[in-house]
Parts: sequence; C-alpha cells; structure tokens
Amino acid sequence: MKYQQWINQIPIEIKEDAVWSLKAYQAALFAADLCWLDTKPIINKKMFSLSDQLYRSVGSISANIAEGYSRHSLKEQARFYEIALGSTREGKDWYFKSRHILGEEIAIHRLKLLTSIAKLLLTMINERRNAYHAKDEKVIYDAVPLDELLLNAPISKVN
Repeated sequence: MKYQQWINQIPIEIKEDAVWSLKAYQAALFAADLCWLDTKPIINKKMFSLSDQLYRSVGSISANIAEGYSRHSLKEQARFYEIALGSTREGKDWYFKSRHILGEEIAIHRLKLLTSIAKLLLTMINERRNAYHAKDEKVIYDAVPLDELLLNAPISKVN
C-alpha cells in the first residue's frame, strides 16, 4: 500500500479532525491499516491468537493518541500517549514473533515504522510533562526517517 494512495482514501471526517494534524496519529493509523492486511496470512495459518494480539496492540496506538489528544490537561494527554507508547512496544513484540509467517521484509519494515512512532510519542510525552522524564529518556532510537517508511511499505500476500 502506498502512503499517498492511503491518504487519498481517508474520509474527510477524519482528515478534518484536529488530531489528524499529529504525524504520530497519521503514522499509527497507517500502521493499523497495514496491520489489518498483515493479519490475513497469519489467520490463514490458523494463528488466531497471534493475529488478534497483533491487531489489538497496533490498532490501539492511534486510538489512544486520539483519546489523549482530546483530553484537557497536559498530564492526561501524556498519560494516553504513554499508553500508546506501550501499545507501540507491544506491537513491535508481536511483529517480531510474526516474522516467521510475514517474512523478514515486512516484519523489519513494521518494526522500523513502530520505532519511528515510538520516537514521536516520546517527544510528545516529554513536551507535555515539564518535569517528567520518561524511563528511556537516555535511549536514542536509531530510526529510519518516517517518510521513507510510509512511502515504501511492503504488503502481506495471502497464500
């Protein structure tokens, strides 16, 4: 799926919402759509629990960003972005476990995409918490540029 084609099919009701202005939200929503496609070959292998866990974790990233964006206080926003960060990490874990079915190319792309989202979320969390220090503030993610990952997303093939 090409990112620009995906953007073009997003309903105006989503694009006109203020949360759409967040690059992390857009990337997370794109990741959820890719994940939807990625679950098909996993389901075909009768790995229902794996596909469920994978989609629940990746699908909840954008949902928590949207909910956090709607909160009044910066502290509440940061809390939901932290939950989204946890889901991002969980999604990375499930994608790693899915690599045997999805293949290395797709698994590595999704891991890099989720790492870029995590990087954006850590920035958003730290911006909202003046004195807050995320557990991994000293971790420097070596992330592929997000735009590169959005433009070159391999797609799962159903066997």
